Order: sequence, then C-alpha cells, then structure tokens
Amino acid sequence: MKIVFRYLKPFTVLVAFCLVLLFGQAVGELTLPNLMSDIVNTGLQGGGITETLPRQLSGKALITLTRFMTEQDAERFAKAYTPKDAGSDLPEAEQVFLLQAPADDAALSAIFGRTGYFILNEAMTYVKTLQEQGQVIPRNMDADDLSPAVFYEFAGMLMLQPDGIAAELAKPQAAMDPMLYAQVGKSLIKVFYDDLNQNYGVAELNTQKLQREYIYATGAKMLLLALGCGLAAVTVGLLSARVSSGLSRNLRRAVFERVQRFSKAEIDRFSTASLITRSTNDVRQVEMLTLMGIRMLAFAPVMGIGGLIMALRKSVDLSWIIALAVLVLVLVLATVLLVVLPKFKSLQGLIDKLNLVARENLTGLMVIRAYGNEAHEAQRFEQSAENLRKTERFVYCSMATLMPLLQLLMQGMSMLIIWFGGKAIENSTLQIGDMMAFVQYSMHIVFSFLFVAMMFVMLPRASVSANRIKEVLSTEVTVNDAPDALPFPEGRITISFENVDFRYAQAEEDVLSGISFTAKPGQTTAFIGATGSGKTTLMNLLERFYDVTGGAIKINGADIRSIPQSDLRRHIGFVPQKEVLFSGDIRSNVAYGDEAMADATVRKAIEVAQAENFVAETEGGLQAHVAQAGANFSGGQKQRLSIARSLARNPRVYIFDDSFSALDYKTDAALRRALKAYTADATVFIVAQRISTILQAEQIIALDDGKIVGIGTHKELLQTCEIYREIAESQLSKEELA
Repeated sequence: MKIVFRYLKPFTVLVAFCLVLLFGQAVGELTLPNLMSDIVNTGLQGGGITETLPRQLSGKALITLTRFMTEQDAERFAKAYTPKDAGSDLPEAEQVFLLQAPADDAALSAIFGRTGYFILNEAMTYVKTLQEQGQVIPRNMDADDLSPAVFYEFAGMLMLQPDGIAAELAKPQAAMDPMLYAQVGKSLIKVFYDDLNQNYGVAELNTQKLQREYIYATGAKMLLLALGCGLAAVTVGLLSARVSSGLSRNLRRAVFERVQRFSKAEIDRFSTASLITRSTNDVRQVEMLTLMGIRMLAFAPVMGIGGLIMALRKSVDLSWIIALAVLVLVLVLATVLLVVLPKFKSLQGLIDKLNLVARENLTGLMVIRAYGNEAHEAQRFEQSAENLRKTERFVYCSMATLMPLLQLLMQGMSMLIIWFGGKAIENSTLQIGDMMAFVQYSMHIVFSFLFVAMMFVMLPRASVSANRIKEVLSTEVTVNDAPDALPFPEGRITISFENVDFRYAQAEEDVLSGISFTAKPGQTTAFIGATGSGKTTLMNLLERFYDVTGGAIKINGADIRSIPQSDLRRHIGFVPQKEVLFSGDIRSNVAYGDEAMADATVRKAIEVAQAENFVAETEGGLQAHVAQAGANFSGGQKQRLSIARSLARNPRVYIFDDSFSALDYKTDAALRRALKAYTADATVFIVAQRISTILQAEQIIALDDGKIVGIGTHKELLQTCEIYREIAESQLSKEELA
C-alpha cells in the first residue's frame, strides 16, 4: 500500500483538513447525547435547575433545613447565606437570604442534598406507617407532587413527632449515592424557588421560565451542533471524493504513461486484458478504499474511544453490556473475515480472466463465426463468468449477513441496557436521560468497531489491487534513452546492422543471429522468408521496440541506442503488419501526431497511397467517420490509410512491414510506382511475403531461422539462394522467373 501513500502526497493538506473536520464531527456527535441527557434530566425532570445549591433561600427554608443538620453542618450552611436586605426589621423567617459561597461548593451541596433526602425519606416512611395504622393522611402530603406546602408539612410533622425523630435525623447518617443526593437537591431547589417566587415576590426565580429557557438554550445548542456536524460530514464527503478521484486519476495517468514507455518486452509480460483491469478495476478498488479510509480514519477511532469514555461517565455498572456486545461483534467479524478474505484475493484474477476471454471473443468474432464455434466460445465465456459469479456471490452473501447480525446485536444490547438501566433508575442510581445517552453511546461504539472492521474487509482486496498497480509502475523498462543521447543524424540516412543478435527474455536461444547488412538512402531493402524467420523482429529492433542483445544497429555510424527514442521514431515512417486506425475521421488518422498538418499534405499522402478514390467516394471525404479500429473499412482500405499516415510525416526512413498483403495486384503495382518517386531520397525497408512486391528492390535479404541466407537483387538471389528460389518458384511463372 506504499504506492497509495506516495500518490496521496499532493493531497496532504486536503487529507489533514478532512481529519480535522472528522475529529470535530466526532466530538460534536459525542456531545449530542450528553445534551439530550441534560434536557431530560435537568430540563424536564429538574425543572431547568442547573445549580446544586439554591442561589436564594427564604428565612423559613434556611431555618427548617438547619434544624435537621448536625450542629457543625448547620453552622457552616447558615454562614454560606446572608440576608438580601441587610439591616431589615423583618423577622429572620420572613427575609430572603443570598448564597455567598460558590454555587458548586461540593461540601455544601452534599450537606444540602443529604439533609433534603433524609427529610423526605423519613417523612414518607412515617406517612406510610400512619397509613398502615389506618390513620387519615392529609391529601397534600404527596412526595410525587412536591410543593413548598408539602415540604414544610413534612418537616413540621417530623419536628412534632415524639421519640426524638428530629434528633435522630441530626446525627451523621450512612452515605448514599451522591447522584441520589443531587437529584433530591435539585427537586428541593425548585420547591424553594417556587416558594420565593410565589410568597416573597422574587420574579427572577420563576421556575417555569427557568425550565423553558434551559430547554430552549440546550435545544439550540443541539441544533447548531447537529448543523455543524452535518456541514462537516458534507464537506468531508466532498473533499474525500476529490482526494480519492484525484488519486485514481493520478494512478491511471501513471499506469498509462508507464505503459506508453514499455517496450514490447514489457508489453509481452502483461496481457492487454490485465493492463486494462489494472488501470480500471484495480484503481477503482484503491479509490474506494481511500474514499472510505479518509472518512473513517479519524471518525471511527474517536467515536469508539470517545463513546466508551462518555458511556462510562454515565454508568460504570452497565459497561459490561458494551464489553459483551463488542466481544460478540469481534467474534462475528473475525469469523466472516476468515472465510471471505481468501475469496477477495482471487476476485481480481477472475476479472482478468473474464476480460481476456471477452476481448478474445470480440476481436476474433469473424473467425469464430466462420468456423461455427460460437457454442464453444460461449461456453468459455460462461465458465469464466460463472467462476466470477460464484466467488462474488459467496463474498457478498457472506458480507450481507453482517447487517442482520449487527441489527440483532444492537437491539439485544438496547434491551439489556433498558432492562438493567430501568432497575438502576428504580434504585435512583441512574437518571432516565443518562440511560438514553448510554444507549446512544453504546451504538456509537458498536458502529465504530463495525466501520473499522469494514475497512479491514476492503483492505485485502484493495491491497491486492495496489500491488498489481505497483507491478506495472515498478517494472523496469528495458529500452531506455542514453544519458548522453545524440540527436538524429542530419542528411540522407544509411543504416547498418553489424553482427546483430537478439534473444527474447526467458528464451533459451537467439531468434536472430549474426545479422549484418547495410541499407543505403534512395534504395529499397526488402526482407523475405518463411513465417517466423525474424523479418518483423528485425524491424522492431530498428524501431527500438526491443534492444539488440548482441552487435549494433547504426544510423550514419551512430548507434541507435545513443539516439532518443522519440527523435528516432519521429524520423521513421512505420506501417505495422497489423494495420491500426483510431476512432475519429480520416484526416485525424492520416495527420496523426500533427493536428496542424496542412490539408494539401494529407491529400498528397492519400493520393500516393492509392486511397484517393475511395476517400472521395466516402461520405464526408476527409471528415468521414472512422470507427474504433477502423471497423467500417475493408482490410485494403485500412492498409492504404496506414501507408498514407506514414507518408504524411515525410520521414527519412520508411518501414513497410507486410503492408501490401491486402491489396490487389493492380493497386499494389500502382502503389509501388508512386512510392518509388515519393521516397526517392529516403531509406526504405519492405517486409513482404509476395515476390512481386519486392522484385524491383535494390537489395533483397532472404532470412531463414533467424539468419541471413542470401543478399542481392532478385536475379542474383535466383542464382545464389536456394530458399529464395523456392519461394520465387512457388509464386512466379517460368516466364516471370526467366
């Protein structure tokens, strides 16, 4: 995967910005359940009361509370409050007192909450006892609808009871859950604020207004946070798409440019179907991994770790449920991955095979039909498609089981949290809002583990694809320009092969050996011989599609390996054995490589190539449409357009590699006459199977099994070369031979 990081370097700033946004989004989404918990616990249940100590107390409330505290606690608590109107003549019980200590003083808050809890708890216990004894209880003595009147009724009732209940309450009590004290404390603060608002005219302590303001403020925070998270998610989506698509563009460009530099030796190493797959499907796999990886890189870990921390803050007692859910998830994912990963690794090879079979069928369609072998080829394609289908179906079906299992896991986890959380709420060790937040945090944790697991699912296939791309990009090109390259020689060109040997990579013996001859300007050098004798290989060596393994090829005395490849090929007009046309029009094909070429030059080349008549008859003329691979033209027409393309460049060297095979004898003869005049100053090479094509060549070279068996004119070779004479006798009449 190093290749991915290397090509991601141009996008470092964007990736870093995405990570920052993702971190912010994760923090925001982790904050939302906490705010929801605050709305439920503080806004709805707590009446919007955020403090743990009342900011103001009536004198009556202060006196009542201190009566149920130890002497030390009562003294400390009373000192924390001073009269609002200092020097007032009103009795202490009718005054309002302001809190002077910090509103979050933990010690005072504990005293306040503990005192309130024991007042209410003992009062309700006493009320229950009276009910069991059959005594009539006042209707307003209901702790579920606590009001100032009910609280003072409770407190007064306890103070009047015999058996020293008040004195017993003033003694140190066993420690209870601090959360319970906090809940009771907030309930009492609401009671005291209602008392101050209703009976003392303190308008700012209207609890309904406080509750409404708290809910609105917290809700606005949630809304803004949700909008921010949504904006971050959209921005990250856009930027990650930009990065991943840019990465795939750069990878495809790099693969394409690398293949453009390949010699035929490297092309032979990779099949065409495989190269297409590597530059399309393999790059796509890497692109998808990058897209998902950027979005999950910072988000999933922060959500998982942050969710765990926040959940533990809400309730440590329920943490075992998360641990159990994560353990089950890991076991399920590990099982699925162990089964699926080997299949993932084989998918790309199966796609290669399917592309290969499809390409062979499409390119060889006419031959397949001619031999009536459609059923066999259909079976080959069906077999390749079936192998790919079975593997993909197995992989996707296995992965499809994850979602139902995940849903089952999450629902089961939610049920456990609600079940045990409900018991905790009943015991006053957990609040409803905290339980709701715990559920959401647990979902975040599970989803984070799932996202990480999905990355591990995508990683093997993308890793295989990245390695396949790396194979192309790291392949050493065997034909390279020399560091001290020389320009292509000026003037007329003489080409000499000096004891040239050539052997294909991994081959056990040479396919060409001891090839030596000289091709002079203004002359035609022709090659003839049996199939496989090395004629085309010789021309490939001249074009430097391969480099010689022995000897040297020289142009005007300079080794062609010292000339830049682009410079060399710019001065050679090459017509390959298999004609190649590109989609576009006739003009773009003839003027290939030089869009600014004058129409007169294009028309002259077409005229010399004997293509003028059929071009004129074709609708559109030079602008006539050319289908992919020239499918809308005959073999002879494609050959003539290929020849015209080489002529239009007006090079100083021409290579015609069996380029007249599809022409009739009349067109062939006319074309050779026109070429003779047009290429008078150039060095011309012709590879041919027909003797008639090379009869007038100044130099004919007969090849057999990679060796020269004869050099001379037609008449000379008839006398000195048996192989040439056999070929001539098989094609020419006795009169022509004479």
